[in-house]
Amino acid sequence: MSVLKISGLSKSYGRITALKDLNLEIEAGNVYGLLGPNGSGKTTTLGIILGILQQNEGTFEWFDGKYGEKHRLRIGAILETPNFYPYLNADENLEIVRHIKKDDSSDFDELLALVNLKERRKSRFSTYSLGMKQRLAIAATLIGNPDVLIFDEPTNGLDPQGIAEVRDILKKIADRGKTVIMASHILDEVEKICSHVAIIKKGQLLATGPVGSIINSDITVELAAADMNKLKAFLGTLSIVKRLEHKGKTIEIGIDQYIDHADINRMAFEQGILLTHFVARKKRLETEFLEITSKAG
Repeated sequence: MSVLKISGLSKSYGRITALKDLNLEIEAGNVYGLLGPNGSGKTTTLGIILGILQQNEGTFEWFDGKYGEKHRLRIGAILETPNFYPYLNADENLEIVRHIKKDDSSDFDELLALVNLKERRKSRFSTYSLGMKQRLAIAATLIGNPDVLIFDEPTNGLDPQGIAEVRDILKKIADRGKTVIMASHILDEVEKICSHVAIIKKGQLLATGPVGSIINSDITVELAAADMNKLKAFLGTLSIVKRLEHKGKTIEIGIDQYIDHADINRMAFEQGILLTHFVARKKRLETEFLEITSKAG
């Protein structure tokens, strides 16, 4: 089932083009990362699909039009900095959100346990750390049991512990079958949380799909030996080698992820080649992102 369809979305601020002909479709149950540098159009996209900003061109539709204007009741969202009453505690702030959403079924105990705030539920919001404020905001998005959760840079400004806590919470939310749309410029965050990714730069969509299809699945292996010419000649005879490059003091090859790269070490030894360097690594989203965005100029 399609949760959101975006067609030809464009938005300009004077001479600045924030979005240009954006097309995107998000399926139910996906954890979708909008990935791009600061200023790439991620927050503008979220603002438009939440009805906060007006696009210049294009359309978007939630839930195939099933709920009409009431679709907003099925969406929970945090855009930029969480805002709550500083003199109220967690329960009181969540009660206000519940009233706004016209909800009478949400269990605050469950929500606060999910975001690790049960022990501080009676503390005023003004006494919370940045990470606690962000976690309360996540709890607020879950009031009314929405189908879709939208987060704009959910770990922005947090320390490593806070980032890990928010990441764990988002994974738990996704495990409940919720559709999550998350804007981020942090590649590691998207790679660890998201099932799908859309890479945006200067308002244009450069690539989209499952994280596994965006990232090349090949394994890269760096090798070196005392006799580099003999090693290169040997590697050139192997059918499992897809790519071979001589890089300074090492030779870099690409092999399929299902190949046991330890076999290369064994075969080299059988040919009388003793490897002095052998490092295997899987390509990461960071590498793929840099390649895609550099090609776009």
